[in-house]
Amino acid sequence: MTDQELNRAVQYVTASTSYGRDMVADILKTGLGEMTALATESSERFERDVLLEYVCQWTIKRTAQPEPLVREILGCASRWLDEVYEEIAKRQPEALGLSSDEDDDDDDDAEPV
Repeated sequence: MTDQELNRAVQYVTASTSYGRDMVADILKTGLGEMTALATESSERFERDVLLEYVCQWTIKRTAQPEPLVREILGCASRWLDEVYEEIAKRQPEALGLSSDEDDDDDDDAEPV
C-alpha cells in the first residue's frame, strides 16, 4: 500500500466517523503495517478472518485505544484491509494458506513401490 492509498483511507475513515485524523491515521498505519509485516515475515498460514482478528488485537494493544474504537475504524477501512490481504495473497499465497496441498496429499496415500 502506498502512502497515497493510506492517506486516502485515512481521509475516508475520518470523514465517515467522528474521530480525529491523527487517531485514525495511527490506527490504520499500525493495523495495515502489522498486516503487511506479518505476511511478509511469517511462514505461518492465515485465513482471512484469523489474520484480520489478529491485526485488530495487535492494533488495540499497540495504540492503547479501546476495542470498539479500533474495530470501528478498521471496519470502516475494510476495503483497504481487503486490498492489502489480496495483494499479500498474490505475493505469498502459501503464507495465507492458499497454496494447493493436493499433490502432497496424493503422495501420502500412495503405496510404496
